[in-house]
Amino acid sequence: MERGIKSSLLMALIGSMLAACGSGGNGDTKAQAPQFAAMTSTAAAVASCPEWNSTAIYTVGNCVAYQGKVYKAKWWTQGNVPGTEQWGPWELTTDTPTPTPTPTPTPTPPGGREIGSYFAQWGVYGRGYEIADIHTTKTPVNGVQTSVADQLTFINYAFGNVYAKNGGYECDMVTKAETGNTTPPPADAGTGGDAYADYQRQPARTVNGQAVPWDAKLSGNFQQLKLLKAAHPNLKVFISLGGWSWSKFFSAAARTDALRKQLARSCVKQFIAGDLPVQDGRGGPGAGKGVFDGIDIDWEYPGGGGQPYNTVDTVNDKRNFTLLMAEFRAQLDAQGATDGKRYALTAAIGAGPDKIAQTEPGQYGPYMDWVNVMTYDFHGAWETKTNFHSALYHDPADPSTGVVAKYNSHDAILALVAAGLPRNKILLGVPFYGRGWKGVSAGPTGNGLYQSATGGAPGAYETGIEDYKLLKAKTGNRWYHPQTKELFLLTGAGEWWSYDDPTVIRTKMQYVRDQNLRGAFSWELDGDANGELTTEVWQGR
Repeated sequence: MERGIKSSLLMALIGSMLAACGSGGNGDTKAQAPQFAAMTSTAAAVASCPEWNSTAIYTVGNCVAYQGKVYKAKWWTQGNVPGTEQWGPWELTTDTPTPTPTPTPTPTPPGGREIGSYFAQWGVYGRGYEIADIHTTKTPVNGVQTSVADQLTFINYAFGNVYAKNGGYECDMVTKAETGNTTPPPADAGTGGDAYADYQRQPARTVNGQAVPWDAKLSGNFQQLKLLKAAHPNLKVFISLGGWSWSKFFSAAARTDALRKQLARSCVKQFIAGDLPVQDGRGGPGAGKGVFDGIDIDWEYPGGGGQPYNTVDTVNDKRNFTLLMAEFRAQLDAQGATDGKRYALTAAIGAGPDKIAQTEPGQYGPYMDWVNVMTYDFHGAWETKTNFHSALYHDPADPSTGVVAKYNSHDAILALVAAGLPRNKILLGVPFYGRGWKGVSAGPTGNGLYQSATGGAPGAYETGIEDYKLLKAKTGNRWYHPQTKELFLLTGAGEWWSYDDPTVIRTKMQYVRDQNLRGAFSWELDGDANGELTTEVWQGR
């Protein structure tokens, strides 16, 4: 989802990561009751025993949970892995096979469509954008000053990471600088994290205007998200896992049933049950309970095309992505049976037809509430010629060839629908940022389109990319392209940018309505600090 990399620790974690990021019948409820009762029973069994720890000492009768199963110690043991020794010290007492997830209709949101956006974890640093700003920023909606939070049905929190742990792969919380921005990337690339921003730091501004007590188990962005939901009851918040920098282990974690179970179980335990690791006096069992209403999977990308350090299985990722979604749906259903609540599952997916072909939309669709189609970053400064980064339609004059010629929103939507994904599970992506080049001449058309460049245009946070709030202040000549419907700018200094403004967004939201899509989402809130673009998306629903 994001298109940059975290580059330093704690206060130096200042944002350099930027935006990119089948309905089924709900069967007879009586028939489902035994299934959910079984889910509740097995979930309770696992929850009642601590996770196995290789350094802990266990004596006869102690129970542990390991890879979805419960074991009881037959005698004193330390370091013996449960389930690996036929005559070892552990006795299997409860087997917890994954329940078959039952596809259910996606609930209809207020106003009939889902409207969401991403909040970037690192935005609290360089951009100084806090969760509280979503609450306090207001724009006129039908003549009434309305909080940005009331113009969203959901927020995706970016990002959580997946790590190699306990013989497999699990969600975890660390504070570690991301090193993947170097070439070649080091061995630990893709293993960064910012637990400090997530649930430990004292925010500069808070939703309720009060400082977080020093001994509170929950602080940082997580606590403010919980307060934001309390102030805006129609708002849901999802944890987004992965992104451009942190999709390293998805392929490896999806390879086997056991690994998929381990990953999904750990993520649900940490982010939905709220069992955050104790760090810097924060966290603990249930400390994060109630922050998140679901999980958003941002695997970039199944089959390859992401960071060079990612694990990739070009043959099996396609099927394994579907199986991973099924596992997450099952684990969320099991937790929901315990909590008496339905938790959502969404995914951010690539919009290029090459990325769509590496997944099975018609088969993973039934497990999803919806998918966020990243209809942006089609072109950027990694290329040598200017082009639109979020075109709605194809331009016949575009010199791109092959699959790249279909890098536009409309062709992405058509490909997904043709592959079996229902329109009512598709959200169109809207960028709150632009991409640009430098050293661009006006060319024969006088506007620099499809012209050679010398590199990425300078940006406030990253070369070749700029927030909308800064782009709108740039001087130069602007045009709305008649075919792609995108706005583009050529400055007197030879910078060329394409981006969405309110006019472009109105056109895109008309498209959402015309295509009967479920809604739209944006990357990301801090690129539109005063809320004007969010309001255009909301009013266009």
